[in-house]
Amino acid sequence: MLQDKTMINDALSMMKSSLTTYATAISECANPQVRATLQQIRDNCETTQYELFKFAEAKGFYKPAMMAADKDIQQVKTELQG
Repeated sequence: MLQDKTMINDALSMMKSSLTTYATAISECANPQVRATLQQIRDNCETTQYELFKFAEAKGFYKPAMMAADKDIQQVKTELQG
């Protein structure tokens, strides 16, 4: 039987993949109604993914990368803007 940690991390991985697929479909969609529907589905998926992420983090099942230092963030912003 799968462990809770494995199942949650698999679900997080699946949601990340789905979000990428939704982004691609939205960017290539010409029909405004279909585009709006895909955006709504994507938004719901993002919300669910974040709730699952917070649950996994609280349980110790998932450890995100360390936060970047402010100077590093500013450097990246400067590079991308210039």
